[in-house]
Amino acid sequence: MSMTVGDFLVERLYEWGVRRIYGYPGDGINGVFGALNRAQGKIRFIQARHEEMAAFMACAHAKFTGELGVCIATSGPGAPHLVTGLYDARMDHMPVLAICGQQARAALGGHYQQELDLVSLFKDVAGAFVQQASVPAQVRHLVDRAVRTAVGERRVTALILPNDLQDMAYTPPPHKHGTVHSGVGYRKPSIVPYEEDLRKAAEVLNAGKKVAILVGAGALHATDEVITIAEKLGAGVAKALLGKAALPDDLPWVTGTIGLLGTEPSDNLMAGCDTLLMIGSGFPYAEFLPPEGQARGVQIDIQADMLSLRYPMEVNLHGDSVDTLRALLPLIEEKTDRSWRKKIEHWRERWDRTLEKRARVSAKPINPQRVTFELSPRLPEHAVITCDSGSCANWFARDLKIRRGMMCSLSGGLASMGAAVPYAIAAKFCHPERPVIALVGDGAMQMNNMAELITVAKYWRTWANGTWICAVFNNRDLNQVTWEQRVMEGDPKFAASQDIPDVPYHLFAESIGLKGILVLHEDDVATAWETALAADRPVLIEFRTDPDVPPLPPHIKLEQAKKFASTLLQGDPNERGIVVETAKQVLSSLLPGHPTEKK
Repeated sequence: MSMTVGDFLVERLYEWGVRRIYGYPGDGINGVFGALNRAQGKIRFIQARHEEMAAFMACAHAKFTGELGVCIATSGPGAPHLVTGLYDARMDHMPVLAICGQQARAALGGHYQQELDLVSLFKDVAGAFVQQASVPAQVRHLVDRAVRTAVGERRVTALILPNDLQDMAYTPPPHKHGTVHSGVGYRKPSIVPYEEDLRKAAEVLNAGKKVAILVGAGALHATDEVITIAEKLGAGVAKALLGKAALPDDLPWVTGTIGLLGTEPSDNLMAGCDTLLMIGSGFPYAEFLPPEGQARGVQIDIQADMLSLRYPMEVNLHGDSVDTLRALLPLIEEKTDRSWRKKIEHWRERWDRTLEKRARVSAKPINPQRVTFELSPRLPEHAVITCDSGSCANWFARDLKIRRGMMCSLSGGLASMGAAVPYAIAAKFCHPERPVIALVGDGAMQMNNMAELITVAKYWRTWANGTWICAVFNNRDLNQVTWEQRVMEGDPKFAASQDIPDVPYHLFAESIGLKGILVLHEDDVATAWETALAADRPVLIEFRTDPDVPPLPPHIKLEQAKKFASTLLQGDPNERGIVVETAKQVLSSLLPGHPTEKK
């Protein structure tokens, strides 16, 4: 049998190093699926329950491996279902290729069933490269350019294949005018700024007396280099959410996450610094960075369009974080005055005590902070943790302490609900020997993540390590938005939009062959984690958490306080609960007496 276009596509992707594709089938892409079947496992197909989840998986694949993530869908409804997950990849600068079917070429333009203008559909999310193939000889260079553009520019690309074209015999481009002859291969270059710019950056950093460092996802592979420069500068290091795993939290001068979901010492670090070094971060919220003019700035980023975007930097270093830091370090002078570092460590030590007090405050029925607080010391070595958007992201950001060798991520720039479970599934396929834990709100579970538990049930027996845990924060409320309504808008909770059904998630897990655990009391939280981590199969733990525990920001502005007070004056349906729980949280950080409090 001659090689079809579908066969050629699969073989070419294999040559590019692709070994796994996430997706969902359909007749618009049948020719490629037939080729995957004929390839006899050279590229493994992972069947998601929905195309959006497949795109999230492809994004997570790129995040957790550094490789190209690939997702596949049929034409018509399948292709548009990919878009949200593809935007997640685009916003977080991940290399992802989407392969989509299309109706037969002769039918295009005829208002045919499931015919959509897919090039236009993907033009924004995959604007770096989106093309629809017309003839077999064209497919070679379309695949090569789509892959090379995705991995070289860390962008989303899309390739659209009409269904009749997929089954045609593949023919290479002839050697004549009007043809393109492309090849396989790409290696990431070493990108380092000019020596002159490195010296300027060193002058700024050496002159600083109170240096703050902010790291993001671009620093995930620069742990040693960041530690070294922070030690030489006597600096504190705050972490953007996507950079949470860049530095371990057991370093006393790492202040934790920054921003609305951030920590008080990170806030103090930015408010008190005279010099800011930003490494691989696109953290968007200027109000949590030093005011303009307070600090001199140096930024390192691999993407030129992210330089001097969040803060007006004095020196911009366009380069890879590892290579640039290695070139910069010999120019950095060791600071002898460690008073700034001691102050940072004091802030961090005090904050750790505050977090424990807040986590141990009782609630009705469970304080959500207790869930992540108890998980933190029980995390297995080399664990991978994923998190959804919503109030659970607050507790992931603040209460979960990452150790060296762990990985973690969530939907960053897009902050989409529904990413935690598909991220955790992809993490397990990428690193089957690692324990994987997903932290999910009940809103995201109901939106789309419950269905993906079926994907876990389908595949878990093929994993080298069966430890895969989904922790559901069941508070019957779309909690993050509820609190945003109160604090940002000054509106009371709108029950019609915020209340969601109470679902027995643990029973659903049991019904499909997973282990389900229901936790109703705070004293059972630690035991539930230990039971799940020792289980012989994937586990869903349903924690019944209190929606009235406030996700307090690192500082509360007067305007926020006024709006919060306004919600109570208007009559919030949870008024009594939020007053009580807010008071408990605020007082827990003010009153002495906890066993861990230093006298």
